[in-house]
Amino acid sequence: MKRGLIVWDKSEISPDVFAHRLEDVRRTLAKRGLPAAVVYSDLWRSNHARFLSNYMPYFNRGLLIVPLEQAPTLLCGLSPRVYGWIRSVTTIDDVRPAKNFAPSLFDLAAERHWSRIGIYDKEQLPYDIYHGIHKGPLDVVNIESMPLEDEIEISMRRKALGISKDILEDEILGGLGGVDYELVGRLERRFRKA
Repeated sequence: MKRGLIVWDKSEISPDVFAHRLEDVRRTLAKRGLPAAVVYSDLWRSNHARFLSNYMPYFNRGLLIVPLEQAPTLLCGLSPRVYGWIRSVTTIDDVRPAKNFAPSLFDLAAERHWSRIGIYDKEQLPYDIYHGIHKGPLDVVNIESMPLEDEIEISMRRKALGISKDILEDEILGGLGGVDYELVGRLERRFRKA
């Protein structure tokens, strides 16, 4: 579920896992001669940023910037009042506001003296962000999709599948002939608690 309480259990997925994943991105950057990669994230396309940093937005968008030689930065459309929460559940320390993503990205690039960047699946960016970035001063290079699997990720997916299967088996049988919203309410309560 992409809503509800999100916490980070570091015994289940340690910060080292994310460090290794970022190193894979940095190897790609080094091979391509790029100083940074941009990863777009929103409620519907959060898997890349979550895989790299544990960041999964609520009803908003963000750009995760992975520099070759620095810690990641998140350009975020969310209110600064949630930045402490973001820092507590992700590997990201540098969270910056971005009402308009292109100018915020340009400011970060100027601050770090970047004239060229890579964007994962740049053709899949939302229209406003795509055109805003392409009208700006940066040379933008497409980086093909990154792999979103490793042993930890597969293990987490198996665990989620097992939890989901058990709950659905229980609730679907008990929900036969009932009202749909009552079943959905029971499912949501059990998924959140699980």
